[in-house]
Amino acid sequence: QVLLVESGGGSVQPGGSLTLSCVASRFCKSMAWFRQAPGREREGVACLVGESGTLYPNSLMGRFTISRGNATNEMVLQMINVKHEDTAMYYCAANSDRTTYSLRRDSYSYWGQGIQVTVSS
Repeated sequence: QVLLVESGGGSVQPGGSLTLSCVASRFCKSMAWFRQAPGREREGVACLVGESGTLYPNSLMGRFTISRGNATNEMVLQMINVKHEDTAMYYCAANSDRTTYSLRRDSYSYWGQGIQVTVSS
């Protein structure tokens, strides 16, 4: 079992920046961020495999960056030039022992509770 805890959410103005963090109870080979806005499906926004392998949807490349944090069991999502449509609940997901290059929700075994990000002027 892996526990995931997200932090760093909150309110930000359009065009601003925000950094989300996810800390796992142990090292996970693959970690990812998903988001879900009201009335919409949960969608993958970034995937991290190993130390530096990444995957993003084309629509978010250049604005979102996923990376390992200072600790090996931490993952960080840097969001820049945020837009109103980035408003959503953001979820950390992980697989502990599998290498997973995927933005599909059903590819991940472990999930955090989620953290709210609101983009508002």
